[in-house]
This record gives sequence, C-alpha cells and structure tokens, in this order.
Amino acid sequence: MKAYPLVSIILPTYNSEKYLTRSIDSALGQTNKNIELIVVDGGSTDGTYAIISDLHKKELRIKPVLSEGRLNFVKSLNYGISISKGQYIARLDSDDFWCDPNKLYKQVQFLESNPDYLLVGGGIIVINEQGEELLRILHPRQDSDIRGRMLFDSPFAHSTVVFRRDVCMSVGGYDERLDYCEDWDLWLRLGRMGKMYNFRDYFVCYTQGKHNRSNRVKDRRAAFKLRRKYRDDYVGFHKAVLLSGILYFYSFLPFSIRRLVRRALMLAGIYQ
Repeated sequence: MKAYPLVSIILPTYNSEKYLTRSIDSALGQTNKNIELIVVDGGSTDGTYAIISDLHKKELRIKPVLSEGRLNFVKSLNYGISISKGQYIARLDSDDFWCDPNKLYKQVQFLESNPDYLLVGGGIIVINEQGEELLRILHPRQDSDIRGRMLFDSPFAHSTVVFRRDVCMSVGGYDERLDYCEDWDLWLRLGRMGKMYNFRDYFVCYTQGKHNRSNRVKDRRAAFKLRRKYRDDYVGFHKAVLLSGILYFYSFLPFSIRRLVRRALMLAGIYQ
C-alpha cells in the first residue's frame, strides 16, 4: 500500500527567485518530515522554475508544478490543493519563511488531539527586504475570541495556517472570483464548519516589500463585501465597518506611525 504524506504544503510562486530557496528550506527543515511540498509556478519569467527543478532533483518531497501560461495566485492555491495527498494543508508564500522548525509538529498534534478543530494558525514576525524585524503580531487565540474578531479583519496570517483538507474541499476551496481577501473568505466559510485556534508562538517571518500584492481601494471593497456576506454568521458587523474606515485612512500613514497607532489600539482592546 502506498504511503501518503500527512501534510501537504502549498507554495504558489511567481518570479520569486530572490526568496524562494529560503522559503523552501524552511519547509523542508521542519521536524515533521511526513510532508510533500507542492510548488506551483504560475508562469514565471525569471529563474524561479529552474530553482524548483534543481531542488526537486535533490529532494523528492518537492512536487514542482509548471502552469501553461500565467496562472493567478488563487487558482494556483486551488490547483495545489486539488493534487495534494495530505490529510492536512499548510500554506507558505514564496517570500515568507517558517522560523519555528516545530511549527507543523505543534499544529498537527493539536488537530489530531482535537477533532472538533479544523483551522489553526500562529504569530508572525514582520521583516523588511533586508531581513530586519519591524513588528510582531499575535492574533486572537481561542475560538470564541477569533469569532468575535472575524468580521474586523482576517484573524489568521496566511503563511501560518494548517487546515483539514477534506473540510476545505467540502466548502469549495478558495473562491477564484476574488482577487483580494481570498484567504479571509475561506476562514469565514471554514468557521461555519468547526472550531479555530491560534498558537501564541511565532511561526513565520513575513517579508514586507514592494513585491506584496497591494491595492488599498480594491482590498477595502473586498473586505466590506465579505463583512456584509457573513454578517449573520459572526458578530460585530457595524463596529467592524466603522473600524475598517478608520484603518483605511491609517493605512496611508508612514509605517513608523502606523505601528504606534496599532499598538495603541491593541492596548485599548479595540484591535487585535
């Protein structure tokens, strides 16, 4: 009988030769070795796919996928999940890297011991393109606290999550009609099906830079549509809309000032 991996790591990439090896090394360096790493190249024009192919020759747990033509981010995610074999799905972006080698072990052990939970995440360390630490973020921990914040902002950092593959497939995976907030939308749907949890450990270094997808107006519109769509499933719709307006204007402030404002809001219990 063929043995399947326990965890499938989905890593979509596009023109990411600068960061890709670092990201892949952090996945392969996990103490949980029962994994497959599905790297979906969405049609890179630099040396990204050559890097993936070379690493695959040395490490068979890497499953390279090269799309024909340009494959966008959300479709890359769904395609990776569709061909995965693991019971659990872990996510990692090509410009981020896992900083805790026990990340997958901790998360899988939790899910194995708590069958009523289906989505877990953890903290992030925000770094700049030079690798300098800018900020540390922890999201709400317990299921009740997560639900209380679900309409305010995504309560999970994408590159920290592990979730049950079968439940993800049952709710239709990522919504390919969305260009923004596709991860948050999936968490909102998964939250209808079971419990969620965030570790108080820092699992990922998130690289903030010009390469990140960013469109403040489109992101804000997408977030409002999600809040309206799921307003009957989670609490705090009106408060969430008001706070999002404040944070929209806050997003135009210099990063150093935004960091001070964020900390003030967190201390006041307004934002987590």
